[in-house]
Amino acid sequence: MVKILVITFIALYGSTASASSIYKCIKDNKIVFSQESCPEEYRQHEIKYSLGITTETDSDKRKEYQDPLQALLNRSTISQEKLLQLISSEIYRLNQENSYFEILRASEAQKLERKRYWEKLDKEDPGHIAALAEMNSYFDDLIVNNQSSIDILQQHQTRINSAQNDIDNSDSSPH
Repeated sequence: MVKILVITFIALYGSTASASSIYKCIKDNKIVFSQESCPEEYRQHEIKYSLGITTETDSDKRKEYQDPLQALLNRSTISQEKLLQLISSEIYRLNQENSYFEILRASEAQKLERKRYWEKLDKEDPGHIAALAEMNSYFDDLIVNNQSSIDILQQHQTRINSAQNDIDNSDSSPH
């Protein structure tokens, strides 16, 4: 039972990297993890993860979470500062993911090299070269996709900053 809850928690938390906290809802012997505040009949513990440290606090106070994407779809507004913060955090996440892909590429290259060694193949073996090229192509595609997303986000960030600067300059000019 505990393993299933931990796996559920990891799956739930892993898919919500941008969520600031997860809620542990407790009622009798039942524990449920949620991204939103728990229903009234449950006791609530707030779980936060930051910089590799998980903190759990008993917080029966309910919070209203507003998803930024949902706010935009509902035509609600979020501040430019918040939007810039979200864009910056997504750019950072994508850069981290690119670094992780490079680590995975190095690991996969080592696996291929070990396989080549144990099978006593030459470094110029066509099968080895093809496997290496396929692996490199796979990771190159992942990195290129992330980089194109980063470029688009940086364009949006620049556009928002220039619009803010235009507003600030128009406010400071004499009327």
